[in-house]
Order: sequence, then structure tokens, then C-alpha cells
Amino acid sequence: MKIIIETVPHRKQRYATAGDWVIGPDGNISIQISELGDWRFEAAVAAHELVEVLLCRNDDVTQERVDHFDIGFRGDGEPGDAHDAPYARQHCFATAVERILIAAFGLSWAEYERVVEAL
Repeated sequence: MKIIIETVPHRKQRYATAGDWVIGPDGNISIQISELGDWRFEAAVAAHELVEVLLCRNDDVTQERVDHFDIGFRGDGEPGDAHDAPYARQHCFATAVERILIAAFGLSWAEYERVVEAL
């Protein structure tokens, strides 16, 4: 398995998101992170996406189910936080890792959220 993580201009995301993952037909994983102006913020999003995709893969939550839910989501906040998200559990673990990384970097979660939400 190959995992590729790269930053991209936000406009190049498949939909309005700071991070996106795709599992190719060969099982390789591609993760795209929106440019956030601070490599540590981008690394936190990347860590979230990596944990989320690995847990989804482990738990047989398909990319198609996640994409369908995310692209059609019309609620407030992040789609993965919604109680009916097919990957709510996996997203919750990924957010925990993301929060730990931001804290370990000595950064403010509130500032991080502000930057991500401004995309």
C-alpha cells in the first residue's frame, strides 16, 4: 500500500473540505489537504484524514458511503460530527488525534479552527 499526502490550493478540493481522502482501485490512499498557511495546521488535518481513512478501511466503511454523505451534507459543522454519519466513530477518533497533535505543537485549537473554517 502506498499513502500519498499533499497540500493543494483549497479550490482544487473535490468539495468544500480542508482534507479529503481517496482509496484507489489498487488500494493506495491519496490524501489532499488544503493549504492553510502553517505546516503544523496542514499536518494536523493530514493526521486526521489518515486516521479516518485507516479506520474506515478497517471497519468496512467505504469511500462511496463517506463521499455520498459528505457531498450531500446540509447541516451545521463538519459532516463527520453528525450522529448519522456512516463514519462518525472513525471521525471522532481522528479528531482526537488531531486535537492531541495541535496541543503537542503548542498551538491554540480555537485559532486552528478559525483558520480551517475560513477556507
